[in-house]
This record gives sequence, structure tokens and C-alpha cells, in this order.
Amino acid sequence: MKLAIVGATGLVGKTVLKVLEEKNLPNLTYTFFASERSKGSKVFLLGSEYIVQKLEETSFNSGFDFAIFCAGGSVSKKFAPIAANAGCIVIDNSSHFRMDENVPLIVPEVNPEEIKNHHGIIANPNCSTIQAVCALKPLDDNYGIKRIVYSTYQAVSGARL
Repeated sequence: MKLAIVGATGLVGKTVLKVLEEKNLPNLTYTFFASERSKGSKVFLLGSEYIVQKLEETSFNSGFDFAIFCAGGSVSKKFAPIAANAGCIVIDNSSHFRMDENVPLIVPEVNPEEIKNHHGIIANPNCSTIQAVCALKPLDDNYGIKRIVYSTYQAVSGARL
């Protein structure tokens, strides 16, 4: 299978690379995409060196099976539908599709059955939500949670001005 990583040189993309390194999934070929600024940089995975390509509207014409998007909402908004229309299943880490009723919001440990309802794009909640629902799911299954008040405090450095 062919896997594309979009935003491979950013913080989230580098974390995805670490997970892929740990999992060492068999029978995958990798292609890495990023912005014009990162085009030509090198990515190392499983003992191999890859050259990062610039993400373009034609990037998904080579028949990817899956793409993990790690590049932010504006990139996902533009390129995820292009990838999905090319037959690629997109797993989006941005906030762009999280509230889209046509895109399933998946946490594999909580609602893996919902993955069947995708139309080419799968979203995941933000990191603090994923951690919370993983802990809350068994409590809800066993006791039936009626209400949760959940507050998070994010660094102002992550704000978009």
C-alpha cells in the first residue's frame, strides 16, 4: 500500500514518523509532502532516506491508498478533498473536518466501528479530547455517564492571530 504523509516536516508530522518507526508496518511505501519551504528536505524512516516533495493539486494522482494530514486546517480544507477524490483515504489531524457531519470523528479505542462511515476523509479530535474519551469510554460503558464538564488550557503560543 502507498501512504502519503502531508506536513511531514512539522511537529505533528515528525510525531507521525516516530509512530510509524515504532510500528514498522509491513508492505508500505511512503511519500512525504510539505510546503514549498520544506521541499527537498530529507526525512529518515526505517533506515531509508526520503526527499520531501512540495504538496500540489496533482500530488495524489499517483494512486495513494492512505494519506495522513498533519499540516493544519487550511491545507486540509484544500487538499484532503483532492486526495479523497483521487481514491485516497485521508486521516486528518487538523481541526477543519472535526465538526463536519459527513466526516466521522474517530478515536480507534472508542468508536472504531464508525470508520466504515467515511466518504474518503476521517477526522480525529484534538489531543486532549482523545486522552479524555479514552479514559471516559469504559466509565460510560459500565456506569452510563450523564454529564461531563471538561476544561482544557491551551498555550497562547498556539493561537492564530
